[in-house]
Amino acid sequence: MDYYSKTINSPVGKLNLFASNEALVGILWERDKPNRTHIKNSVEKADHPILVETEKQLNEYFAGERKQFDIKLDFIGTDFQKQVWHALLTIPYGETRSYGQIAEQLNNPKSVRAVGAANGKNPISIIAPCHRVIGASGDLTGFAGGMENKKLLLKLENCKIDFTSKSAQLEMFEE
Repeated sequence: MDYYSKTINSPVGKLNLFASNEALVGILWERDKPNRTHIKNSVEKADHPILVETEKQLNEYFAGERKQFDIKLDFIGTDFQKQVWHALLTIPYGETRSYGQIAEQLNNPKSVRAVGAANGKNPISIIAPCHRVIGASGDLTGFAGGMENKKLLLKLENCKIDFTSKSAQLEMFEE
């Protein structure tokens, strides 16, 4: 399958956007690990309509003008990963969920670690809001875009998080 790409600047650094002919398939971070997603090859096409619309909607989100995205998505992954990523789409703007809550939502309460692993491989960052997933204790947890970007996104959405907690600081240090 052919994928098209475009790199944009944002408040969280450069973002690499990827689309097929039909849908958005990826928003990856500038320093993403190459094996984090299934997207391997793409052709630069800055005027691709899906990529242009994605950039527009991301800019509106970062400006505080958009709380929901209206872009057709095509997740590339296992069936379980897709279930997790679709569950991420149900987390409202400005709210958070724990890995356990996502596992419960999937009617699989023992899958907390698998939910965490799938969350870490989310190919459509920001729009599928993996940044809204936190630890059961309310602490911030790992994030492919880095802890500072996770904090920035949660602050942008006015999420009720204690950004000064010791564990959040330790995890940020470990990143």
